[in-house]
Amino acid sequence: MAKMTKSQVMSALADASGMSKKDVAMFMEKLVNLAYKEVKSSGEFALPGIGKLVKVHRAARQGRNPATGATIQIPAKTVVKFRVAKAAKDALL
Repeated sequence: MAKMTKSQVMSALADASGMSKKDVAMFMEKLVNLAYKEVKSSGEFALPGIGKLVKVHRAARQGRNPATGATIQIPAKTVVKFRVAKAAKDALL
């Protein structure tokens, strides 16, 4: 089975909720913007039952260039990770 496209997700949510596709699209856009704002300001955003976006700082470390085998220094940086909720793992696995 192929993965759902964005329009298929919007249609499925509209059918399940009784909302119009336009309202579902606007809601999803607001949810995404809220998630970005919260992760940027507080460092995390949770979707209960699904998981949470978390801002994580990665320390500088040594790495290898796979082509040459030369050692390189990888600088520290901040990344965003998604941590799956236990409820989602239990339901899916």
